[in-house]
Amino acid sequence: MRITLAALVMLLVTGCRSIGYYAHVTHGQMALLHERRPISKVLADPKTPDTTRKRLALATEARRFASTRLDLPDNRSYTYFVQLDRPWVAWNVFATPELSVAPVTHCFPIAGCVAYRGYFRKDLADREAVRESALGHDVAIGEVPAYSTLGWFADPILSSMLRWDDDELAGTIFHELAHQKVYVKNDSSFNESFATFVEREGLREWRLSRHQPPPDGKGDALQRAFTQQVLALRDRLKAIYAQAWTDDAKRVAKAEAFEDFRGRYLAWRGDEAGGDHRYDRWMSRPLNNATLLPFGLYDTWVPSFATLFDESGRSWPAFFARVKTLSRLAPAERTLALERLASAASRAPAGGGRRRRDVTATPSASGPPCASGTP
Repeated sequence: MRITLAALVMLLVTGCRSIGYYAHVTHGQMALLHERRPISKVLADPKTPDTTRKRLALATEARRFASTRLDLPDNRSYTYFVQLDRPWVAWNVFATPELSVAPVTHCFPIAGCVAYRGYFRKDLADREAVRESALGHDVAIGEVPAYSTLGWFADPILSSMLRWDDDELAGTIFHELAHQKVYVKNDSSFNESFATFVEREGLREWRLSRHQPPPDGKGDALQRAFTQQVLALRDRLKAIYAQAWTDDAKRVAKAEAFEDFRGRYLAWRGDEAGGDHRYDRWMSRPLNNATLLPFGLYDTWVPSFATLFDESGRSWPAFFARVKTLSRLAPAERTLALERLASAASRAPAGGGRRRRDVTATPSASGPPCASGTP
């Protein structure tokens, strides 16, 4: 119950609104713990649908592989199953000032400061979005199919995860267990890039152990290309907001930038993407500063961790030891070390690997990335 006790401590130093929020988060987490069932019992239950049985059997194999072959935590996480009464486990609310691409951040006892506020109930997420909008902020809501409590609880497999294909399901288990292995407060880019590398490399080894070919790199290439377009838009907006213009002039330029981005997307989809429609649902939504926040978060330092893995002799224990050493550095030193590793990676031959679903530089058809830490 450590996370509950930490939340209670926070109640002593925060206002009524925070009291209500932490009560909601605590209740949502406790509800999941109450509803979970051991996967072994679900598999043995004759009432379990065959499709669910197959997905959970695969999750069990991936969970075992994570600990025996990838040196990831060997605990009770992902040995339970929860059948949700809703399509998503949670909803994240992202916000930025109207004329800024910097996020409105929120700080939590366990996860540190992050660029979202999560809710187990959609109506509460909608209410928070209305509140942020009333403050004049740009707001976006993202669906969350899974999240990590960083090892504080035995995280379950959720029914919202079973819609994914085999690679996404196994890769997510590797990704979330990596967060339990190493996590740095207030450094989302480090945490997510690290976990994404573990996911990609773990998935490559997982497929090899099953005598399957390496993951198809086409989707990765498209996702990188799309992400670069979004990051370019964010840079353009940042430059607009930095101009010595009136706010009205900035608003006009902002609208023009988003309209230009939509036109560029249609051209890119028809040419470079070969008619691929995977991002159409996301593009059909209203776009603003807040919708751009998740992009780049999961990929920034992936080449750095790939270099570190190679320098560690592709040994998982040696690699994790070096990652932990990096995690103990001061933020500026850590960034400098990652930049040096990235520079070395840029001089090395490019490698393949599978990109995580939405889940977390670019949203998938289902929306923005899922979260780690508090929901």
